[in-house]
Amino acid sequence: MKPEPALKTIDFDYHLPQELIAQTPVNPRDHSRLMVVQRKSRSIEHRRFFDLPEYMRPGDVMVFNESRVIPARLRGIRSDTGGNVEFLILDQLDTGVWQALVKPGRRMKVGVEFELVQGDHRITGIVMDSDKTGIRTLKFSGELDFDQIGEIPVPPYIHKPLEDSGRYQTVYAKTPGSIAAPTAGLHFTTSLLNALRDTGVKLVFATLHVGFGSFRPIDTDDVRSHQMRPERFSINQSAVDTINDAKVEGRRVISVGTTATRLMEHTAYLSPVVQNHSMLSATSGWADIFITPGHTFKIVDSLITNFHLPKSTLLMLTSAFADRNLILNAYREAIKLKYRFYSLGDAMLVL
Repeated sequence: MKPEPALKTIDFDYHLPQELIAQTPVNPRDHSRLMVVQRKSRSIEHRRFFDLPEYMRPGDVMVFNESRVIPARLRGIRSDTGGNVEFLILDQLDTGVWQALVKPGRRMKVGVEFELVQGDHRITGIVMDSDKTGIRTLKFSGELDFDQIGEIPVPPYIHKPLEDSGRYQTVYAKTPGSIAAPTAGLHFTTSLLNALRDTGVKLVFATLHVGFGSFRPIDTDDVRSHQMRPERFSINQSAVDTINDAKVEGRRVISVGTTATRLMEHTAYLSPVVQNHSMLSATSGWADIFITPGHTFKIVDSLITNFHLPKSTLLMLTSAFADRNLILNAYREAIKLKYRFYSLGDAMLVL
């Protein structure tokens, strides 16, 4: 699972024109573009996402991350200056104690007090700690009711407010807990899911709550120096039975997104090997697997994903699943053909 010795962060850089960063979602969802990359032939096709069933086989298992984005962006004011502050809540450490990203960060030092106000809801808090990555530990005067005081967070490169915050949720989102959407799933509609079922594809749902680990920038030259921040996950017995049966019978397991991929590959390393196949076990916990070129995939046979930021862990995972040069060549072609990039952008199917 370790990166190759010479793997450098700069090896995953590319130039993206700003105008290709998608600011609004495609409507309908499944009308986004779909680049189909064949690893064996190294060929590239250009389709639409609603064409996805054409590439599926009866008996394929498609695994989705059903985590739901919570209103984790909170706005408040400093108690001393009245200045505006913004929080992106990450993890709960104890009753009323949370970790968060804070803006403006340099001014929110340990000991600074603040107040969150949303309508009749008013909560005070204090900055208790700050680590070297800029994450603050906050102590609140009461329990946070995100639905009352929070907003759905969107990535900072999206500058236009979403007209419908539901477009930053998958149609099958169920379990609240993510601070960012598992974006490969944003392309699916209910009718497309039904079309996949009609094709004979088995749909499986598990949960990995997308946190800071998924999008935290890599600030080291050597990939080996980066550590993934753990993210909560769970996968039930019904899901693992369906996936395990497919592996034993030689049917494909198709991962919808990098989060579903990390969930399965992390779980595979915790589970036994049966008949030369890695078998998943129903479990829950914290996934911190960092997938880079050199990783041996134990479960995932095909991958559906979006086009990711340069030098990101997500691009590294995609480059691990396919050849790095093949993926970067596909990105260059996507730029040439003006595909839409990042969370609200187009998709890639890697076969």
